[in-house]
Amino acid sequence: MSVSALPSPWVLRPLNAHDVDSLLHIQTICYGNAFLESREVFSQRLTAPHHCSVGVVRAGEHTLQAYLAAYWSTLGKITPLDGPFTPATAGDPVLYLHDMSVLPELSGQGVARYLVQHLMHQARQRGLRHAALVSVQGSQIYWERQGFSVCPVLDAQQSMHLETYGDGALYMTAAL
Repeated sequence: MSVSALPSPWVLRPLNAHDVDSLLHIQTICYGNAFLESREVFSQRLTAPHHCSVGVVRAGEHTLQAYLAAYWSTLGKITPLDGPFTPATAGDPVLYLHDMSVLPELSGQGVARYLVQHLMHQARQRGLRHAALVSVQGSQIYWERQGFSVCPVLDAQQSMHLETYGDGALYMTAAL
């Protein structure tokens, strides 16, 4: 499966610690106060060697317009809301898509789909077999269209992590 093109004039780039303010601004616009995560946690995440987060900017500019916070993790491990990214351990490595936000001005332009496809392509190139995420705010159908399906959470600790996202949160996985 090839990765679709990002519509012009947008370009993709890796996220870094200098992006935290822009990232938090986008998160506030897209999620309101329900899913805000702290500056400290995002700073730590974006300096972690196992993150693979990417952002979208207008060509020639630096301000984020969209992002997908993601990292290499372990199948079945759920990052709690406002919790640190834990690196992959023994077991089946997975691409964990933690948080995706696209400013309303880019809505409907395929930016979200591009971000997901791009990171799933990278994961396949690394030999990973799965991607995982937590679906929130009724996004289950969107993620099902991206190839994800609901996966039961049987571990008590991981269930507690899932509960930090509120009612209706679902752990979902996809084969790569």
